[in-house]
Amino acid sequence: MIPTVPQSSAMKWSYRAYVTLFFIYLALPLTVVCAFAFNDSLFPSLPWEGFTWAWFFGNEAPFIGVFHERSILRAIGTSAFVAFWVSSLSVTVGICNAFLFVRHDFRGKGFLYILMLLPLIIPGVILGISILVFASAVANTLEDATGLWFDGLRPGLILVILGQFSFITTFATLVISARLQKFDLSLEEAALNLGASKWGAIRQVTLPFLLPAIVGAGVVSMLMSFENFNTTLMLVGSDAPLTIAMFDKLKLGSTPVLNAVSLLLIVGSAALGILSLIFQRVKE
Repeated sequence: MIPTVPQSSAMKWSYRAYVTLFFIYLALPLTVVCAFAFNDSLFPSLPWEGFTWAWFFGNEAPFIGVFHERSILRAIGTSAFVAFWVSSLSVTVGICNAFLFVRHDFRGKGFLYILMLLPLIIPGVILGISILVFASAVANTLEDATGLWFDGLRPGLILVILGQFSFITTFATLVISARLQKFDLSLEEAALNLGASKWGAIRQVTLPFLLPAIVGAGVVSMLMSFENFNTTLMLVGSDAPLTIAMFDKLKLGSTPVLNAVSLLLIVGSAALGILSLIFQRVKE
């Protein structure tokens, strides 16, 4: 609805009803998933059998809760390890990319920028398969030439990190670039006039200005890494991240423990998002 265009009362109420239904449509599935995490039943479905915390803290079969399910805890640890490295690499390279595309003009810049954006339109499955085929081909060539075994180029956590890094870096670059474009270069020039070195001016003036975007990019990178499934599925080895572990359990039959894990992920994601917003507002 365009505020400057006169609207009839019926149109306004229709628009409000549409917005309300839209948010109900978004929130209702999540609400149902969270509700069944507390259902005292072996199945995440109706009828409601009563309220219980067993799917979080239960330690006796068949009510084994999240905090006593070793495979889930191991998968959470694996996902946290992958997310840490993916977010660290993505933010670091994203900062470099932001300075490259915002501060410098060079031949082929537009083409290079398009290449950076390509992972956003390539399906995750295709991206994962491409990385897997390329890494396997390189590993086979090196092994034939040297007689050594290159585990890092075989399905496993290293390939998962590289696969997620290949497209999450684009998001980090866009977030940091948007902030860098708002920076006033005269502040750096003032620091240089006061005797600061070029690196000193960037470290003491520019990077603090970029800090909210850097933190935001780090949070986005971690959340995207945690929830990624398509690319990870093609590259995973014996150590499965959380999304793959949940998928494997779902194939054997859904239980409310998966609802409990989903609830924890929703709460954790919301908490990270809120903390990031608070940090950005404080910095502003």
